[in-house]
Amino acid sequence: MVEFRCFKNSDPPRIVELWHKCRFGRGAAGGFNVDALETLMLSQPYFRRDGFIIALDGESMVGFVHAGFGCNADESAISTEHGAICAIGVRPEFRRKGIGRELMQRAESYLKSNGASQLQAGPAAPHNPFYLGLYGGSEPSGFLESDASAAPFLKALGYASESKHIVFQREVAADGDPVNMKLMQNRRKLKMAIKVPPPPPVTWWWSCRFGRLDSLMFELLPKAGGDGVASVNVVGLDLYRPKWKKQAIGLSNLWVEKSQRGNGYGQTLLVEVCRRLRDERVTTAEVHAIDDNEAMKGAAKAAGFRAIDTGIVYSKNFSV
Repeated sequence: MVEFRCFKNSDPPRIVELWHKCRFGRGAAGGFNVDALETLMLSQPYFRRDGFIIALDGESMVGFVHAGFGCNADESAISTEHGAICAIGVRPEFRRKGIGRELMQRAESYLKSNGASQLQAGPAAPHNPFYLGLYGGSEPSGFLESDASAAPFLKALGYASESKHIVFQREVAADGDPVNMKLMQNRRKLKMAIKVPPPPPVTWWWSCRFGRLDSLMFELLPKAGGDGVASVNVVGLDLYRPKWKKQAIGLSNLWVEKSQRGNGYGQTLLVEVCRRLRDERVTTAEVHAIDDNEAMKGAAKAAGFRAIDTGIVYSKNFSV
């Protein structure tokens, strides 16, 4: 008989084992140990044991679900108005037995009892408290299409697609850099700087998540002096190396000064970052773009990135 309970302090080794048995697909880290789980998830100041629910068949851990909340407007604390199902997994041989459905119902009840009036399945900014560095690649962007069991399972439970995030990758070590007039002009007037850690304001929310990973910020600055015109955050994706067999980095939070948009600075920054990382023997770079952000998708494609996957955020009315 399958039983359900909340997280216990003795669970982490078995959670890591269960994670690898659930076969989440290309976008899930693999081969990591308990220390990584502790650092990136369990030691978060907002981790709550009753939001991590486990399914047991006797002494065997066969499934889990993890629910949490995003941040408030100034990223200074958690906001419980919007809940997120951050992860759901059942061992393949125990699927189609109602275990996943029961886990989801319990997670939804947890979110609702803590004040959530909105619900999403699949973590994505700003409702992505967990799994940065463990699922999604550059950043959590919903449940990936390459995680083949996610979509049919969620749709059967009444969830509908709310937004899509395109996952782009570029083989830095193999691909040649694009060449065009705009890139050459930008290189003549701009220079790239690296900042460790990123400059203020560094919010509590940023520190909880990106602060736990090796992180840099690359910035484009006018050679003539003045404020930066574009920046991007870079994190190492070391926990994906056993599965991808690549030395990969993730790019996130690409920003271009509003008054400077349309000048190709986003493309220029992505190309220059890839050139710099090639010298550091990085083989693969990944960046995500919301599907309706044409400027971001255009910059990624122009910089030589190719779409390889899609993350989907699902939503559900609590009254259903």
